[in-house]
Amino acid sequence: MIVVTGATGNVGRALVERLTAAGRPVRALTRDPQRAGLPQQAEVVRHQLDDPAALFTGATQLFLNLQATGDTTPVLLDAARAAGVRHVVMLSSGIIREGADTSHPIHIWHAKAEQQVRDSGLAATILRPHAFAANALQWAPQIRAGDTVRGPFADGVSAPIHEDDIAAVAERALLDPGHEGAAHRLTGPEPVTTAQQITAIGHAIGHDLRFTEIPVDEVGPELFPHVPPEMLPGLLKAFGGSVGATPEITTTVEEITGVPARPFTTWAKDHADDFR
Repeated sequence: MIVVTGATGNVGRALVERLTAAGRPVRALTRDPQRAGLPQQAEVVRHQLDDPAALFTGATQLFLNLQATGDTTPVLLDAARAAGVRHVVMLSSGIIREGADTSHPIHIWHAKAEQQVRDSGLAATILRPHAFAANALQWAPQIRAGDTVRGPFADGVSAPIHEDDIAAVAERALLDPGHEGAAHRLTGPEPVTTAQQITAIGHAIGHDLRFTEIPVDEVGPELFPHVPPEMLPGLLKAFGGSVGATPEITTTVEEITGVPARPFTTWAKDHADDFR
């Protein structure tokens, strides 16, 4: 049995779909099982902490999404180990790297959780993806309202990764031997600017979209609803540093799955309905 936390998130949902399609037993943890909309083959369980051991009965592996577990991560890891889980695959962040700004709040958050995983006594595989292509969903309200998207750093560059490519690596890390102790750095296959992402979404939905750059001091939390407000200043600083930079690009997705990572244009086509 594989337990998947954050099962209705972008990566978690894709992973549950992959594992059930492969015929693997999956227990999908979610805050609202009635609205989960997950494959029928999955055992959908409410993610609650009143009896954490019950979440892991019969399980041997765990996919840990920090966005879903947060400060409860140590409790869940203890319960998982006590119930017989032996291997955890953790979704971390590409911000964890040699030479990183260790004072950055996103770095602090993920580094702390990675240490908790290492201290848990479980065999661990760490996934460190850089920018998620799904972060572009933050622009959906503006795109539905018109043809102009306002935001900072039109020339900010990243190599956004499709959430299903992350799930594909997680699937292999869970099902194939040899990933214990590894930290896999994951990116998309090519550099893309913010303005180019907007253009790609426009092509996917058949609209001529324009990106209008605004000063950083005009950026409010409504433009980045997926980011905790206390982390927004640090994120904007990182975005500013990406202007004119060359992003890290890895071939890890292809090396592990045998299939190249998908470009942002593919992600935009896959999610066109989310912007209509």
